[in-house]
Amino acid sequence: MPPGQNRVLRVSEIFASLQGESTRVGLPTVFVRLTGCPLRCIWCDTKYAFQGGEDLNLETILDDVAEHALHYVCVTGGEPLAQAGCPALLTALCDAGYSVSMETSGAFDIGGIDQRVSRIVDLKAPGSGECERNHFENIALLNAQDEIKIVIADENDYLWARQQLSSLCLAERCPVLFSSVADRLDPVRLAEWIVRDRLPVRFQLQLHKVLWKNSRGH
Repeated sequence: MPPGQNRVLRVSEIFASLQGESTRVGLPTVFVRLTGCPLRCIWCDTKYAFQGGEDLNLETILDDVAEHALHYVCVTGGEPLAQAGCPALLTALCDAGYSVSMETSGAFDIGGIDQRVSRIVDLKAPGSGECERNHFENIALLNAQDEIKIVIADENDYLWARQQLSSLCLAERCPVLFSSVADRLDPVRLAEWIVRDRLPVRFQLQLHKVLWKNSRGH
C-alpha cells in the first residue's frame, strides 16, 4: 500500500448472505457495507448506511471477512468510493485471495480500482432523482468482467435506459443489468419490455428481497 494511504474506513456492517444481484446472483458472499453516500436516490433501500457505523482498520476488516470463510466478497454501501480508503481495501481483499466485486453508484471515477475487482457500476435513470450525477467517463473504463446496472422506476426510465444501451454501446463492453424498483414498477412489465424490444440485457430481481423481504443483514 502506498505510504500514507488511509487504512481506516467507516463500516456499516459486515455479514454473509447470498449475492442478490449481478451475474454473481445466488453465490454465498461476504458483504462489506461502507457508511456514507452523497447521493439521495428516491428509491434507495439502504438509507440506514448514510450514517452511523464504526471506524475499522484494514486488518480488522480482513479478519472479520476471513471469519465467514467464503470465497466471494462484495464491497458496497452507501457509496464505497466516497471513502478514500476503499481502493486500498479492494486491493487488500484481492491480495488475500478473494474474488472481489464492488457496487458503486457510478458518480465516482472508477479508474483507480484494482483491475482484479469486478466493478458493478450504476447508471442512474431519471426516476432516481440523481441522473445528473452519472460520471459517464466511467463507461470507457469498463471491461468484460465489469457490469452496468440500471434500476428502472417507470416506462420513462426504461426508454432512457434503452437509449443509453444503444447510444453508448453498453452491451458491447460488459454485461448490462436491468431491474425494477420494488413497489414502483411491476417486474413482469419490465421483463415484457425487454423481451419485446429484444434487448441484450440481463433482467434481474433482487434475490435477497425475494427471500428475506427488506430484512437488514441480508
